[in-house]
Amino acid sequence: MYLHLGQNEIIPQRRVIGIFDLDKCSYEKRTRDYLAAAEKEGVVLDISGDLPRSFVVCDHPYHEQIVYLSPLNPGALRKRAESGNLE
Repeated sequence: MYLHLGQNEIIPQRRVIGIFDLDKCSYEKRTRDYLAAAEKEGVVLDISGDLPRSFVVCDHPYHEQIVYLSPLNPGALRKRAESGNLE
């Protein structure tokens, strides 16, 4: 199965480690530190186009992890993952 993250970005669902609400999680210092470190390592892909609502942490064959900043809210991504639809 695949998961459509928005902006024509589709990933294998088996690679998803976690889907997180950017607004709720960004208050925590650990989350901010994690995202800053990922940005410094160059493993953050901003596919939001404008304002990201969630971030998706994924396993990646060439990096330990990769982080996608998605324009979709976590609820929408969860529904897409559960339904198996790419829309």
